[in-house]
Parts: sequence; C-alpha cells; structure tokens
Amino acid sequence: MKRSLEHIQYTDDTETLARFAKALGHPTRITILQYLEKQSCCFTGDLVDVLPFSQSTISQHLKELKNAGLIQGEVNPPKIKYCIHQENWKIAKRLFKSFFE
Repeated sequence: MKRSLEHIQYTDDTETLARFAKALGHPTRITILQYLEKQSCCFTGDLVDVLPFSQSTISQHLKELKNAGLIQGEVNPPKIKYCIHQENWKIAKRLFKSFFE
C-alpha cells in the first residue's frame, strides 16, 4: 500500500531542521561555515583567497547559506561582509543535538 505524505503536518522545528540540513548538504558550505566561525566575519574575496573555487561559485554557496538563515550579510558597497547568524546558529545546534539524541 502506497502512502501519501501530503497530509502530514510538520512542526516548525522539523521544517527549520530540514532547511538547515539542506544548506549543510554540500562540503563547500560546511567549509565556509567553519571558516566564518574562526574569522567571525569575512568578505567574499576572503573566501576566494582560501578556497579553490571561483567567486561566482562561492557567491552561490553564500546565497544558499544566507537563504537558510545560517549566515547574514552586511552591505558595505561594493562588498558584502558575511558572518554566522548567531541566533539561528544556536537554534541549528539545538535542533541537530535533539535530532541525534
């Protein structure tokens, strides 16, 4: 018998955890987060200097992390300074810890 998931109501925490997990689903994004955690903040160009990817590739990964709410960007024309979104980072840690326990 085939079951449909269309009628399942997910909790806010479940949806948030899934959003964070999806954003963490690429090794480059994990590397970016690890770098940001050590540096507190950086510009895209800083990541281009330490990672073997083009600026456009890094920008795409930054966009995914920002859309998930794991990082935030502060516009300093013509650059954007990125850092970990501390409040959401704490939420992500709590949700992953709870999920794996």
